[in-house]
Amino acid sequence: MYDTPKAVVTLAAPGGRVDNAVMDRTGELAALILRHGPEEGLAGTVMRRLQLIRANGPTMPIPSVYEASLCLIAQGSKRVSLAGRSVTYDPYSYLLVSLDLPLVGHILEASPDAPYLCAKIDIDHGALAELIMAEGTAAPRADLPALAVYPSDPDLVDAACRLVALLDQPASIPVLAPLVEREILYRLLTGPHGPSLRQMAVVDSRISQVGRAIAKIRGEFSEQLRVDEIAAAAGMSASSLHEHFKSVTRMTPLEYQKQLRLQEARRLMLAQGMSAGNAGFAVGYDSPSQFSREYHRLFGAPPRRDIERLQASPAYAGPL
Repeated sequence: MYDTPKAVVTLAAPGGRVDNAVMDRTGELAALILRHGPEEGLAGTVMRRLQLIRANGPTMPIPSVYEASLCLIAQGSKRVSLAGRSVTYDPYSYLLVSLDLPLVGHILEASPDAPYLCAKIDIDHGALAELIMAEGTAAPRADLPALAVYPSDPDLVDAACRLVALLDQPASIPVLAPLVEREILYRLLTGPHGPSLRQMAVVDSRISQVGRAIAKIRGEFSEQLRVDEIAAAAGMSASSLHEHFKSVTRMTPLEYQKQLRLQEARRLMLAQGMSAGNAGFAVGYDSPSQFSREYHRLFGAPPRRDIERLQASPAYAGPL
């Protein structure tokens, strides 16, 4: 049940100090997000890898699949949970997701006067690989976390500000946006999360192999997948897949598939008004009782009661 994570880790400015340079840059980023994302929710932009997020109040824990991305909060704070473990981040820390993961996001601090504001920048794998090749640094072989929060730095936030500011200059976006995105990747590569990013771009690295396993599961999550099929897609033995998949994602491949199924079923019931029986069948469950049991275990209530609770809550504003 996501409402009671086992551990919460909060990281603020380095050494617990208020970093004035970061504060100045995040203030600028907040103003840009307010200008270009004036409505609540997640707003896409003409730059396909940039999305802006706004919430005028705290939200309930909301499940969704996060793709490999950088999330920079300009105002407010948020907790993200994966398999019972949580990280909390704010304007003095950034979230980096190295793999597609079924996470639960919970906005903690937000109000109409001081809304939650965030810029989400998806990772360009091609540009990342080019940078790593140019840099010439080998990727580490050890398994690294696919979800982590680290203290922010003014250069990274400054680059994000320049990326969002390009929305004011649409004619410049085709030329300048790729350059700024490349700078952001460089800042990440030279920061504490660099080793995980290097693993993402190396074909035979563990995190890359786990990524191929995840792509297989996401593409066929409603099917009856066997572990050896997933292992073959990843280029690993079944035993090696199990070991490294769990080390990176904190769950087994089949647990990952189950979470995708249940999150998609929840989305179908909320967004399309599907019955629990039809939603369970649509995501691959043959037994309604098994679907209801596993749904209850994950979300803390049977399907119908959970959906009624979400729909009645003023804090529910859709996936953010």
